Amino acid sequence: MAATETGERQRTYGNWRRPQTAGVGGLGMFGTAIGLGGLVLVVLALLVAWQLAIVMLVLLTAALAPMAVRDRHGRSLFQRLGARLGWRSTVSAGSHIYRSGPLGRTGHGTCTLPGLAAASDLSERQDAWGRPFALLSYPTTNHHVVVLTCEADGASLVDQSQVDTWVAHWGQWLASLATEPGLVGASVTVETAVDTGIRLAQEVTRNTVEDAPPLAKQMLADVLASYPAGSAQITTRIALTYSGAARAGHERRDADEMAVLIGNRLPGLASGLAMTGAGLARPMTASQLAEAVRVAYDPTVATLVEEAQSSGGSGITWADAGPTGAEAAWTHYRHDGAYSVTWSMSEAPRGAVLSSVLTSLMEPAEDIARKRVTLLYRPHDPATAARVVERDKRDAEWRMNNTKSVKARDTTAVRAAQQSAEEEASGAGVVRFSLLVTATVTDKKDLPRAEAALDTLSGSSRLALRLVAGSQAAAFAAALPIGLVLPLHLVVPSSIRDNL
Repeated sequence: MAATETGERQRTYGNWRRPQTAGVGGLGMFGTAIGLGGLVLVVLALLVAWQLAIVMLVLLTAALAPMAVRDRHGRSLFQRLGARLGWRSTVSAGSHIYRSGPLGRTGHGTCTLPGLAAASDLSERQDAWGRPFALLSYPTTNHHVVVLTCEADGASLVDQSQVDTWVAHWGQWLASLATEPGLVGASVTVETAVDTGIRLAQEVTRNTVEDAPPLAKQMLADVLASYPAGSAQITTRIALTYSGAARAGHERRDADEMAVLIGNRLPGLASGLAMTGAGLARPMTASQLAEAVRVAYDPTVATLVEEAQSSGGSGITWADAGPTGAEAAWTHYRHDGAYSVTWSMSEAPRGAVLSSVLTSLMEPAEDIARKRVTLLYRPHDPATAARVVERDKRDAEWRMNNTKSVKARDTTAVRAAQQSAEEEASGAGVVRFSLLVTATVTDKKDLPRAEAALDTLSGSSRLALRLVAGSQAAAFAAALPIGLVLPLHLVVPSSIRDNL
């Protein structure tokens, strides 16, 4: 990400680009290789019989057409057909329906999380400062997650110079994740919901004395009656995902060994957020993380959870954090007494943007009961970053030099790739990022209004959002602060998917 100044104080940001590979037309490297190999076979078949060559040419065209035809989100027809076939397979197997609890299919009548997080295990450890923190482990991938909760300062009544300082330090903190041993992903989840007013009532009750003046008591009663209406509760959580897999100089590590590694590094990571505007960052405990996930799957219990927290704790464990019932549809996800729709970012804002570009998207929306905006990051280590930017530069130049009519986008892509390579050589970090937005309502009739509200918010943020059709359950889980790194859970490796 590059920062430039316009005028005296207005600073803009940009120069992010989608990874692309060299290819002919709309084909990636994989499709181009198939096309070139097929043409060679067609030429050889022409030496045998021209009828055979024509048949092979027709078959080659039929095979390449689904890879070349792309929609406005950059997805090829081949990818869309694959998603549709995968969804039909899921429905046929009944995997889109989840039932837990005493009458469900989970062990011992528990309400474990569905889908990718079903095998997860939650334990509580201590960091180097003696603070308890929740360690979420995924045995299937040997991933281990720690979650930080932040008291974000907000940008209201803050000078623009201070906001620019926060953004600069946030960029440095993200760049430092590239050298974090074993880290494979990070996410920032900003969740907004209607404030129940319980915390305000408890604060007023604790600070009210019996012999207070009647006028003061009446004023506080009016505050309790009017202030919670229309107010919102905003929470910010940062999830860091580490891999215990074997790497150069280190053997495979289990949960206990990863707990020691993460616990030693957690204080430094939390203190590094102090200058980013995140406010006080502290690790979430096991009970706090279980409660947050439980409320996400069933928003109707939010009031009960807040009341229980004030009286010693809700007692919710990880085995009871999931829904009792869930059903995924093609365009939405039903979980307990709520309905959710998740969108993913298909294109980042074009050109330069201000630091407030995502403000409207993250603000509370009247037509949405609960909304989560999750930024997903995958930092590259310095060696990989150097290869990535140089490869992007070569691919952008190849595309421009092998096009008959050079477009403005081609020349812009070359300049952006060159600038990224120069910035990386100067010490800047390279991070892959994406964005998920989940809108939750308590009535299915409110889904169209929620979708319309998201269309308006994404337009003002200059984002192109795509409905995660056929994968709503997985996208919903990925938007939660539980550290799921979706590309590492896919059957097809990312190296192959990027070249399609």
